[in-house]
Amino acid sequence: MSQLTITTRNVATGPILEITGDLDYDSAPRLRETVNELTLTRGQVLTLDLAGLEYCDSSGLTVILAARNLATEQDADIALAAIPDNVARILSITGLDRVFTIHPDASTVNASRSAAS
Repeated sequence: MSQLTITTRNVATGPILEITGDLDYDSAPRLRETVNELTLTRGQVLTLDLAGLEYCDSSGLTVILAARNLATEQDADIALAAIPDNVARILSITGLDRVFTIHPDASTVNASRSAAS
């Protein structure tokens, strides 16, 4: 098991959370706390960069959905970036790949958002 690490970066289009390690029952509350501390403004996009995510269980999916709900409540968007194959499979099986905007990497989210402005 890899310890969960969450690194927050702020860019013009909104916060980027780089999530690495295992997102499971034990670690999901840490991500939920980090997400709940965010303040998004209308039109921003919350990006979850999952490039370093090694494992994600149902608790992790629940927190990712909670992040989506927070973004929606604050009139912002959410995007998932750099999803590892094992996590992409889970998103596909659960149908969540159709719920989230998915990008190959975090810089693509920022570039597409800047172009849309």
